[in-house]
Amino acid sequence: MRAQRIELDHGSGGEAARELVTEVILPRLDNPLLRTLDDSAVLALSGGTFAMTTDSYVVDPIFFPGGNIGGLAIHGTVNDLSMQGADPRSLTLGLILEEGLPLDDLIRVLDAAGEAARDAGVSVVAGDTKVVPRGHADRVFINTAGIGPIPAGVDVSAVNARPGDAVLVNGCIGDHGMAVLSKREGLDFSMPILSDSAALNGLVSRLLGCGVPVHVLRDPTRGGVATALNEIAGASGVGIRLHEEALPVNPSVASACEMLGLDPLYVANEGKCLAFVPAEGAEEVLGVLRGDPLGKDARVIGEVVEDHPGRAVLRTRVGGTRILSTLTGEQLPRIC
Repeated sequence: MRAQRIELDHGSGGEAARELVTEVILPRLDNPLLRTLDDSAVLALSGGTFAMTTDSYVVDPIFFPGGNIGGLAIHGTVNDLSMQGADPRSLTLGLILEEGLPLDDLIRVLDAAGEAARDAGVSVVAGDTKVVPRGHADRVFINTAGIGPIPAGVDVSAVNARPGDAVLVNGCIGDHGMAVLSKREGLDFSMPILSDSAALNGLVSRLLGCGVPVHVLRDPTRGGVATALNEIAGASGVGIRLHEEALPVNPSVASACEMLGLDPLYVANEGKCLAFVPAEGAEEVLGVLRGDPLGKDARVIGEVVEDHPGRAVLRTRVGGTRILSTLTGEQLPRIC
């Protein structure tokens, strides 16, 4: 690895994070299940096939417009299971609390986590609590794990993208990252920006049941849509082409990104999913997504192609082509 010390960039979800995983972590823990680097591991257990995942949440600040770290932890874990086609059932939740944390803040976090779990139809079945001295953590860190069965016949993976697939997204991109940034930096915009943090298991269940094969699902969290698409292109050995005019971006997010020099394609999301389906079924899938409150702004944003395998590109409004690289640099650290 090029860097000899861990930097914030290694937690960005971009190129440095992937380098840390593939060159330092994976070689020391390598096994066939881990090697796929999907959002969840697929386990063949007695009684069926299950997805299992784990995640940690260190978002700063812990309260942000549209949510807080408690709801975010539940939503993110549910979504990682859902992106494997699983039906999330049971979660664990571990708390690392900093000495001096106001009890009212902890109660707000736990209330949000409980509400998110009930809304998603999952149970928190185990947990752990640790307290560290003041200054040795930042208020609250949360670790989760989750498990759920994968229905028979469902085969969703980043390696399944095929030339001719349509690429869909269920709504506007960049909301979560800009909501957290606005709170962190004390920025006020004329139109408030709210996090899109939400559990997507209900929407995914309807999508998988519509009769159209779903090849890939991915929630574009850290690193945003562009980074997620590059990961899928690399895993499947295909090219992906997006169309700039098709990308759904809230006007307030677009304005904020322009002012701050950020690209919405690289800004984190917490309630969005990318879906790859055969082109002939795209309109039917679009109707299913738009029939759900979390998919009312769904769009077809691109397609899978044979050209430039392993790479995503953007067809611009003026007809040019721009290469979409994996996120490099420390754009928005501690976003989830």
